[in-house]
Amino acid sequence: MENILVEHPYRDNSQVALVKLNRPKVLNALSTQLMSELVEAFFVLEDNPEVRVIILTGDDRAFAAGADIAQMVEDNPIDQINQKRFRTWQQLSLITKPIIAAVNGFALGGGCELAMSCDFIIAGDNAKFGQPEISIGTTPGAGGTQRLTRAIGKSKAMYMVLTGEMMDAFEAEKNGLVAKVVPEKALMQEAYEVALKVADKAPVAVKLAKESVNKAFEMSLRDAMDFERRNFYLTFSSKDQKEGMRAFLDKRKPHYQGN
Repeated sequence: MENILVEHPYRDNSQVALVKLNRPKVLNALSTQLMSELVEAFFVLEDNPEVRVIILTGDDRAFAAGADIAQMVEDNPIDQINQKRFRTWQQLSLITKPIIAAVNGFALGGGCELAMSCDFIIAGDNAKFGQPEISIGTTPGAGGTQRLTRAIGKSKAMYMVLTGEMMDAFEAEKNGLVAKVVPEKALMQEAYEVALKVADKAPVAVKLAKESVNKAFEMSLRDAMDFERRNFYLTFSSKDQKEGMRAFLDKRKPHYQGN
């Protein structure tokens, strides 16, 4: 891996893995190679039964400042198709384990889209989000017009996409893009503590809950409610559901095995 760093166990905890974007000279610009490495790392962690939660981060200056413009400036539409950039992005949706985006600094263009592809975002108070593609003669192409609109509503998303203006961490939290804002220096500690909370839950239920929330954006309310109910029923086939309910009745901490 030339463009990312993977740490597992993270902080000596085998249930948590850290993936760090590592192109600091170009503010972690998302090259095709970086995205391929990222997806490969995610699938390795997905297949590791010890891992329950993944944290994705950049560095203090930038989560990711966008796509690698130098790599695509002379492209034509067929180049875009043949390079299969968006197939790589689509593979991110196949990861069933929770992915927490820990964002400091710039999350712009593809960087904002990558953060939104995660399950939720925890931001340092220096974070800035935006879709500035309009300023270089193009549009968002990896979810910026879709996920952003679903997160913050049409009017605000349209404003950001058409002006290219950035949104700071506090405004992003206010508008529902970010789950939580913490001091810049406390970001990784907070992300780790939240990861521990999620990792402490029943893994099967976590995966099914993640799947159900994601379906809320793809289905009618009636169909999504049916989908949710089926996932609820499915949890009753797991040993962890029995353990969780028995532990509640016994007034003790449950011990989930992931089955």
